[in-house]
Amino acid sequence: MPSQPILETRDLSIAFGEYKAVDKVDFLINTGDCAGIIGPNGAGKSTFFNMLTGMYTPTAGAVFYQGVNITRLPVEKRVALGMVRTFQLVSVFDSLTVLQNMIPPVDRFRRQYANKRLFYFGEAESPEVVECCRTWLAKVGIEKRGREMTANLSYGEKRKLEIAMALSLEPKILLLDEPLAGLSDVEIKDVLGLIGGLRGKFTILLIEHKISQIQNLVRRLSVMHEGRMIAQGEPLEIIHDREIRRIYWGAGAE
Repeated sequence: MPSQPILETRDLSIAFGEYKAVDKVDFLINTGDCAGIIGPNGAGKSTFFNMLTGMYTPTAGAVFYQGVNITRLPVEKRVALGMVRTFQLVSVFDSLTVLQNMIPPVDRFRRQYANKRLFYFGEAESPEVVECCRTWLAKVGIEKRGREMTANLSYGEKRKLEIAMALSLEPKILLLDEPLAGLSDVEIKDVLGLIGGLRGKFTILLIEHKISQIQNLVRRLSVMHEGRMIAQGEPLEIIHDREIRRIYWGAGAE
């Protein structure tokens, strides 16, 4: 049975004044796929992600999730449906321990509180919740750092923590906004291995700037340039496309 689209956009656009940051983008990712969006700085990749996840409201066009139009759906309701993202700049709380960072996503969505007051005033570190947190930390390889302050982690470890927080929400689609940004070569290899291990377990869509870092990770690449989606295909096909090479490396890259 062929895979079904989990996320799709049609003519998706957004303008800030006269500037068109994203212009009539058609995009589709099927359930179970691992796909990447690449493009030079300023291509519109993160803006596109912000519309997919509800942080920005499109000027025109639509976003569909599992065939349902969610263009106007708030961020938190998209998360509840299974759309979970990370950010280009790691978003964790340095003033909390690693374990304490995990508790809110694990507790809030694991129990599905009907009354939010029960979430805010209930017992945070119940044995059941803590054990669940430790399980997710183990999956990204930082379970031994659980009681340490997050400020003491390396940037790569903070990225792993952010991914663990996202995974604890049990997403149907995981959207990663430049997960390799700011990492050392060793950390890049480590995080790439982590993401690679998630393939087949979640639908994954990630943004990256450097083609070489994800060409062996994703099954399909899409290229954004000046707000438009200019090419989509298999990684090797995209890498050897003359126009893509010109955009990335200049006129001499033949």
